[in-house]
Amino acid sequence: MVVLDTDVLLLAFAFQRDTRQPANQTFLQQVRTESLSITIYNLMELLGQLSFNLSPERLANYPSWLLDAYQLTVIWPYQPEETISFAAFRDEVFTRPFARMRAVKMPFMDSLILNLAERIPNVTAFVTWNARHFQDKSTLPVMTPAAYPTGPSQPG
Repeated sequence: MVVLDTDVLLLAFAFQRDTRQPANQTFLQQVRTESLSITIYNLMELLGQLSFNLSPERLANYPSWLLDAYQLTVIWPYQPEETISFAAFRDEVFTRPFARMRAVKMPFMDSLILNLAERIPNVTAFVTWNARHFQDKSTLPVMTPAAYPTGPSQPG
């Protein structure tokens, strides 16, 4: 499973003249047959950014133009049927991210995203255009979309 960072999808939707666009499009085409995912935190960050340029109706239809179009699985910290305690919630949104922020000097949102992605079995890579921000700060292989084809061998 490949976990995408927000910037990969934001580039696909919002920055058509960005010089990384061809590499981003190539990457998204190449990984369409793989198991792609984003964390709920990435999804909300992306929708927040796109909300400035999309109608409320279009934004509400994100499952079709985003999740279905890219065959994305959304990673949640808990299963829908789970009832969680305050302590579990605090650990998810404060304790674990704050520990990572202290240990490796990382922004809050990046800490939330990596903490969740690292807990998911079978994740083969975390793909972001800001790979340098995550290097040596994650147990996952971190790479840019442009580096992905030469990254870790893909399960086949």
